[in-house]
Amino acid sequence: MTSNPYPYNKEDKNSILSYALLLKDKSLRDSIDLTHFSEAKIGNKGGFGQILEKFYFLKELDSESQPDFPEAGLELKSSPLKTLSKKEIRAKERLVLNIINYHNLVTQEFSTSSFYSKNANLLLVFYLYSKNVEVLDFPIKLIGIWEFPEDDLKVIEHDWNLIRNKVADGQAHTLSEGDTFYLGACTKGANASSLRSQPFSDIEAKQRAFSLKAGYVNHILAKLSGIEDGSFGKIASLPELVNTNADIETIALNKLKPFYGLNPIEIAAKLGVELKASKDRLALLTKAMLGISMSQQIEEFSKSDIESKTVRLSVKGNPDQAISFPAFAYTDLIQESWESSQINELIEKKFIFYFFQYQSEIETDENLIFQHAYFWNMNFDDRQKVKQVWEDTKSLVSDGKIVQSVVEKIDDGKYKSTRFTYFPDVKNEVAHVRPHASTTKDVYPLPVPDQLTHATEYTKHSFWLNKSYIRDVIYKKSMEQK
Repeated sequence: MTSNPYPYNKEDKNSILSYALLLKDKSLRDSIDLTHFSEAKIGNKGGFGQILEKFYFLKELDSESQPDFPEAGLELKSSPLKTLSKKEIRAKERLVLNIINYHNLVTQEFSTSSFYSKNANLLLVFYLYSKNVEVLDFPIKLIGIWEFPEDDLKVIEHDWNLIRNKVADGQAHTLSEGDTFYLGACTKGANASSLRSQPFSDIEAKQRAFSLKAGYVNHILAKLSGIEDGSFGKIASLPELVNTNADIETIALNKLKPFYGLNPIEIAAKLGVELKASKDRLALLTKAMLGISMSQQIEEFSKSDIESKTVRLSVKGNPDQAISFPAFAYTDLIQESWESSQINELIEKKFIFYFFQYQSEIETDENLIFQHAYFWNMNFDDRQKVKQVWEDTKSLVSDGKIVQSVVEKIDDGKYKSTRFTYFPDVKNEVAHVRPHASTTKDVYPLPVPDQLTHATEYTKHSFWLNKSYIRDVIYKKSMEQK
């Protein structure tokens, strides 16, 4: 009889879980035999997950399509956590699963797919990441087995089918994480040259992997921690997902359509809710239209990392403002690659736009109707235009060539100094860069002093979607599909 070489029963997922739980509140340094440990032994795959698999679970690294523990039907995955300012712990990033083989994908069905066979049961090991801590010393915070709840699995199946169908249409190169809800197709590779062939097209596509979005991972964390969070409300029930075979987008839009053409006061009366005189009253009202309490978050949108945008349109159909993204740190910007950049991640998200339009020049709630809602994510060609804006901005910051001119003048007896920059403006069809700060004293340090002013810090800026782009592309496209 052959002795078991593992410190657990590889055929029993409970035995594997019990062994994994010994890691709780420890580090890899506390838990593995360092006698034979060497970074060289695991080559360039020296991350937390590879060390965990090879030196704790004593498994040889592989990229097989079957789970890491095939006899138990269990796939091992590790994922980093981060601490927020309020000491709350959240997922640092999406959970990357298996690499997508475009050629194999189009031959499969979801229930028997390599994705589902490999990831139906996940053994998850979460560790707290810190920039200045060695990988062996990351504290391990949470461990558990995750099986997809039935309602989540229906959403994931829709997502998987959308990705497969896009590849089958010869469009693997246009895939975006914004295409889907819980299951994404994230880029996976060291750089932009990590390309793969695809069926039905001669265009090479970026290497991508199936992944669970960071918002979904946060919900996994809550469930494994035993937290029943009442701050979330659901749009879609399991019967709606199963009986109608509809996706979240269809269900959400069907709930919103009865309110098209009504003003906020009429909508509030119809729903029996109070319309408060606050800046976010329309955003709160959209939750109520979806059957969610105004005090709650929308669970499906949170899991999907969906960005909600409420847009007011003038009587002529012009948006009230451009759409901003968070301010970027100049020192971080010059260290980014396009694939790892903050803006690339943001523009690959899915958005829902709620369009409200004034019916006259008198801009009051009585004259503001809810026109329609629209789910949107940026197409491939427009993402390339944003990439150009990012590249130009990165180059300017790297060269210290931000300020083009400084105009000084006296206005009403007060001295004023205005700086004009080289940053990309609205001449780009999609996006531009401009200040995103409350005052000129709201600054970030510069990696290279500005050539003209010799400044070592500069007002915070961010990337913005042009008002014309919102009007001519997003809004007009939404009207076509209304």
